[in-house]
Amino acid sequence: MKANVGGIDRILRITLGLALIALAATGTVGAWGYVGIVPVLTGLFRFCPVYPLLGFSSCPLSDRK
Repeated sequence: MKANVGGIDRILRITLGLALIALAATGTVGAWGYVGIVPVLTGLFRFCPVYPLLGFSSCPLSDRK
């Protein structure tokens, strides 16, 4: 897996994912809020499986491994 999630994209994914999980845990939104696990994981692993399908990467060339 090559990294394809860059810095700002990574921060946004983790932040929004954690916010969704927190909202689901407090009952503010339904159980669908636990879908926030997906952006958290893609942010932590710096890989989004949809990006290669679209031919996209938000990761600078120097960060790709």
